[in-house]
Formats: sequence, structure tokens, C-alpha cells
Amino acid sequence: MPFSNLPATIAAALTEREYAKPTAVQAAVLEAEADGRDMIVSAQTGSGKTVAFGLAIAAQLLEESGNFPFLREPRALIIAPTRELALQVSRELGWLYKQAGGHIATCVGGMDASKERRNLRHGAHVVVGTPGRLRDHIERGALDLSGLKAIVLDEADEMLDMGFRDDLEEILDATPSEERRTLLFSATMPKPIVQLAKRYQKDALRISTVGEDRGHGDISYQVVTVAPADTENAVVNLLRFHEAESAMLFCGTREAVRRLHSSLVDRGFSAVALSGEHSQSERNQAMQALRDKRARVCVATDVAARGLDLPSLSLVIHVEIPRDAETLQHRSGRTGRAGKKGTAVMVVPYQRRKKVERMLGGAKIQAEWMEAPSRADIRKNDSERLMKTLLEPTQVDEEDRALAQRLLAEKSAEDIAAALVQAHRAKMPAPEQMLDRGQAQQERGAPRAGFEDTVWFKMDVGHNQRADARWILPVLCRRGHITKNEIGAIRIAANETYFEVPRKVSGKFIDALSRTEGAGNDDTDDINIVQFEGKPRDLAKQNRKRDFNGNFRGKSGGKGGFGGKRDGGGYKGRGGKGAPRSREDGFKKRDGDFKKSGGDFKKRDGDFKKKGGDDFTKRDGDKPRRDFKPKPEDRPAKLKPKFGGKPDGKSKSKPKSKLGGRPPFKGKGGFRGGKKK
Repeated sequence: MPFSNLPATIAAALTEREYAKPTAVQAAVLEAEADGRDMIVSAQTGSGKTVAFGLAIAAQLLEESGNFPFLREPRALIIAPTRELALQVSRELGWLYKQAGGHIATCVGGMDASKERRNLRHGAHVVVGTPGRLRDHIERGALDLSGLKAIVLDEADEMLDMGFRDDLEEILDATPSEERRTLLFSATMPKPIVQLAKRYQKDALRISTVGEDRGHGDISYQVVTVAPADTENAVVNLLRFHEAESAMLFCGTREAVRRLHSSLVDRGFSAVALSGEHSQSERNQAMQALRDKRARVCVATDVAARGLDLPSLSLVIHVEIPRDAETLQHRSGRTGRAGKKGTAVMVVPYQRRKKVERMLGGAKIQAEWMEAPSRADIRKNDSERLMKTLLEPTQVDEEDRALAQRLLAEKSAEDIAAALVQAHRAKMPAPEQMLDRGQAQQERGAPRAGFEDTVWFKMDVGHNQRADARWILPVLCRRGHITKNEIGAIRIAANETYFEVPRKVSGKFIDALSRTEGAGNDDTDDINIVQFEGKPRDLAKQNRKRDFNGNFRGKSGGKGGFGGKRDGGGYKGRGGKGAPRSREDGFKKRDGDFKKSGGDFKKRDGDFKKKGGDDFTKRDGDKPRRDFKPKPEDRPAKLKPKFGGKPDGKSKSKPKSKLGGRPPFKGKGGFRGGKKK
């Protein structure tokens, strides 16, 4: 439907800008039920929110003649989270209120504060600013809000995320609450915004134009999966493949922005950077370069690019994965604005694919998964674009025709066309060579090259013997006569270690083990190394399926099993295959120790047993000791830790372990077993 019931000056401004009909959010705020009421508006980024709240508050700002009255105090206050968004809002309201005689004052950080105070003293009908600078002007008495009729919070969710809650509350408390109309506009509406609305709004009308599909209808989402080391090359190839009029690249940190911007400039791209470390003057120059087409690529952080509106922006690349679906929406919303089509591409390392799939699923965004463009793909696109450009009809003057005739006289038409193609490609940055596509798409945990078919072995030392990979590697190389590059994964358990070698060298490895076992050349020659059937993970899965009695557990949640609820599958289960012993069997659980209620006590895995008499008593909370010495008096024996031997108190010294302690270094990069001398 066309715009209706608008003041003549506002309608003329819309006609001049060729606004034929309102967007969904603009039509919603112009409904009769929204007239004069506070509103909470949730709408998609790029849906025309700025013009929408400009139209919504026009009735409170203009006189019956359709013009602004002559006043020094502002009648409307617009608060935005970032400088760029505030300047963008100021420009939009400037043309919307121009014919009505409206004066717009902008107050943002990084600009000359004294100049802003002079503009406020001269009078402004609408003030647009960021929370920190507006609060500063209020505290200094430069901004008088006594005549305020309307206040708008644009991108309110972002302002709360950035920590502006205290500033917003102080600004809102300084405004007259009786006659003030409060509007909250945002792409999303989380709970903190609703709480803020309850405090500062009265009978607010809730408007939402966000559909079931969270993704923007005018944006095509694509996901490119690459190897982590190939991210920058993928970005270069995406820019070359699309050759967008303007592109926005999002990074997570200032350092990442600085590094990527420098790399793109070195490759020949006309790029600018936007981050918190740039001054306002540098940011303004960067934005002007994008609008003047002197720069085609902008590398930015999330906050710095908030609210940017570039009509020619058709490509958004998420160089680093957004932290959540809301950030994805705000980033991608820089393109596909005002009915134009746009493309949003996420560059995802292959090990992060599951996270991105969950994010897109939660946001209900349908994305196309694809490979990064190759050199051949880019050259094909370049050829198509060049053909389209050269075949377009053009006007040629006589001087150009004369030069063309001279060229044809000197060279053939084929040579001239080839030189033209070469000159065209020379002006463009060269595409990058991507890693093997199969390698980039392999799942996390896939075997590395050469270890697709392996044999596992087991050695009888582990964490309890203080074994680690740095010590195990040279032992295996010496015992098995192989190199470290022929040893695959190493899994160190409590008392054993598992490792893999390629099947093609396993025979040589086994023969070398048989020759070096027990040779006596080193303390490590008595370590037992045998072939292990299967894989360690298979063994771990089997152990998880067994209880401490060695029986297979029942189904999770079944009667008597380990899993499920307490009344059906916990420790109190009665019966059931693999259930723990119950109290009827004589055991009860106390603080982690099992004690039999009557009769003799026996520890199953046991280093000790009660054989009668009162020479040993196990107390609650005591850890099993490997040695004790009974006292002659009628007192419980005092436990004394020993390092070895049987629990009869006769062990006197610490036996040598197979490793002889932590293996010391010997010489440059060498190892040897045994005790350190």
C-alpha cells in the first residue's frame, strides 16, 4: 500500500527519494493502533527501521502546518550504539525532515565535543548520539531534555551487550516521563530489553516483523569448509570469484582485522579497515572511500561495522565464525538491504563444522555447503565477465578507431584480443592455490597419510611408572629399529601404553623386538612389548559396558542397571544383569569404601585381606596401604606407607621400577634408561 496520512512535507521527501510503498515495519508503525503509543519493535536488519521511527515520531515533532517549530530545546532524542550507526541515522533523518525545516545535531565519541555543544546551543530539533557522549553533555548541562517529546533506542540489544545499561538508565531518568514517547527498535529482543521496557514504557505496543525464518529473505547463505591453514587463501579466492562491487569481511579481533587488511592490500586489493583502534577521522575516511568506490573491500570487527549501510554492498564474508546466531544475523544484515539481493559466506575450518550446523539449525537458516573456489573456477568467471563487458555496445570516437586500425595493421586480431585479455587479468589479484580438497574435507580424527592401515602394540608401562611420549619414542626406535616417523598414535594408560605402527613395517618391528628383548644393554630391555589385537578405543568401549564384577551392564535405565533413575537403574536396583551387590549380599557403601556388615572383610582386587585376629582394622575414609606394622599394644596398627612388598610389614626398601624413575637426558637430545647417576 502507498504511504498515507503523512504530513505534506514528509510525503514530499519520500517521493523525492522514490519511496513508493512502505516496508512491513514502516506500515506497522503507521497503523492507527500505534498512534501516540510507546512501542517495542523487533524487525530484521536492513528493513527500513530508521525511516520507520522517523515516520512514527513525526506527529509529536511537527506542527499542524507540517513544519518544525522554532525551539532551542530538542524535541526528539535518538540513541545508537556506535558512531557509524549514529551518523547513518543522522543522514537518514536529515533528508526525511529536510523539507519540514528540521535541524539534526549529532553527538558521538571521537568528534569535537566543543563544536557539538555549540550546535546544541544554537538549537536542534532532533539529537542523535551514542550513550557515552550524550551522558557527558547531560552532566555538563549542554543538553536540555526538558522539552523532549520522543526518545528512540536504536539497536537496543547491542547497547546492552556493549555495557551501556547505566548510561541508558541515566539518560532515560533525565527525560520527562509524563509526555515522553519511548520507542525501542532492534533486530532482536532478548529479555534484558523487555525488562528495560517495563521500567521506562507505558502500555507499550509490541510489533514484530521477524518471520519464522530467521534468515533474511534477500540473502543467500553459503558455507565454505577449508583446512584451518587455508582460511586466508579461501577469502582471497572468494573475493576474486564473486568480484562484488563492495564486500565486507568480518573478523573477531582488532589484530585479526589488522593482519587480514595488510595481507589483502599486499595482494593488490583496494581494502580499508574498521576497528576500535581507528580514530573517528580514519573511520570516516574509510567509509567515504567505500562510498566513492575507491575501495571495494572493508575488513571490520562486529562492533565497528554495526549499523553500516552501504547500498552497493552485495557480499559479506564471515572470516571467523560468529559467536552466536544473533551475531550472524547482524553481520549478514549488512547486505541484502532495501530489497536488493546479497550473499553471506561463512569460512569454516572443517573441525568446526558441527558447531556451525547447530548454529544454522537454531537460526532456521538454509545454507548451501560448498567448496572454496579454485583457480580454474575463478578464471572461468573472469572469462565470462570479460566477454560480457567487451560485447556490450559502446560509443567509440574517431581517435580510438584510428588507433584500432593501426593495431590491426601491426598485429592480427587474435594477438590484439589476447593482449587485451592479458591486460585485463593483470589488473586483478592472482587467485591462491588451495590445499587438496579431500584433505580439507576430512573429518576430525581421520588418520594421517601413511597410517590408514596400522597394527597396535602394547607395552607394560604407563602413567604410574611416569612414562611419557618423549621417553617412549626413543625406546621404541631403539628396540624396534624404526624411526619416529613410523610410529603413529600413542595412548598412555595407567599401567600400559598402546601405540601403532604401519602394517608394512610391523613385521620388521616384531623381529627387532624379539632380538632386543632381555639383551641387557639397557634397563628398558626388560619392558614387555606385544602385539595388541584390535584398537585401544575398542577395549575402552568394552570396559565401559562392564561393571566392577566383570559382568555386562544392563540397559541404561533398566531395572538393576547403572543408568536411569534411582528407583529403577541406580545403585539401589534389585537384581538385573550386572547390578552391583546390594545390602542383602552383605555390602553397603560408605564414603567411597565398601565394608561388609558381618563376617570377614575381603577387598576384591586386593592387596590385603583380613585373615583373623585384630591386627588390622579398615576405617572409613582410609585409603588402602600397601604396608603396615602391628603394634604390640592393644591398639589399632598405625599405617606406614611403604613402596613395595607384601602387607606383612617385612618390606624394607623400594624396589627398582622398570623405568628406574623418570629417564634423564643424556647428551644432546639423547635418552637412557636406569637411574640418574
